[in-house]
Amino acid sequence: MRDFAASPYHRKKVAANKVKVQRQPLDLKKYLRPLGKVALGLSGAVLVCAVFFGMYRACAELTPFRLNNVEVANSRRLTRDEILAIAGAEPGCDLLRMNLKSMGEHLLQNPWIESVRIRRYFPDGLSIAVTEREPLAVVNMGFIYYLDAKGNVFKVLNQGDRLDYPVVTGFSEEDLNTDPAGTREALKATCDLIMILRDKGAFILADVSEIHYDKGYGFTMFTSSGALPVKIGSGDFSAKVGRFARIYRELMAQRSTLHYIDLDYNDKIVVKKG
Repeated sequence: MRDFAASPYHRKKVAANKVKVQRQPLDLKKYLRPLGKVALGLSGAVLVCAVFFGMYRACAELTPFRLNNVEVANSRRLTRDEILAIAGAEPGCDLLRMNLKSMGEHLLQNPWIESVRIRRYFPDGLSIAVTEREPLAVVNMGFIYYLDAKGNVFKVLNQGDRLDYPVVTGFSEEDLNTDPAGTREALKATCDLIMILRDKGAFILADVSEIHYDKGYGFTMFTSSGALPVKIGSGDFSAKVGRFARIYRELMAQRSTLHYIDLDYNDKIVVKKG
């Protein structure tokens, strides 16, 4: 066995390789210098924007296109001043900066206005043409509404509104919510009947105090004199009213003995005496 202890070879211990690092102080200027340049650039950009904005405002104030002349057309129920107030068209406004779309939307919020057209005329003019709704009847739906010739229920009656229109019953606000298409169709049929009554000769619309609608049957009219029921059903209104108009005066002379009149036939009139 080899005696390593007696060997002339001895291992030398190697000291660890230690390197002493000298820490340098942090140079803040090295990092702040680029930030300063960025801040300076932003400040310059803000200053330039402010200058341009000031120039824009100054030019806007100096615009030659100031609203001076406003033409309002086709207005009968709303006054000129009411329309201008709703639209926000004030004399002296910058004609270039006026938002015509927004003005039209504000006007259409008024229940009397069906459509509106607004045009600019340089250097200082504006034209506002409105189409107003015309009531054809009043509909009792809990609240009393105006009904136009297109079958649109468009306005709750307020104090001072006219009531001298045919009265329509049998519709409800719930009908408009649960069956809007069917209710609109029935309201349009109501308008068709009213227009026919208005155009016929001997039997005129003034002779009708109420038009009642029943979803299952159709329409029943009540005469102004004696509230006599006149059943007319659905459809073919012109022929039915035409036949009735020819004998209306004769029948009204006997109204105290009549219970109802039924027009809902193709070629005859049924008179029920009470």
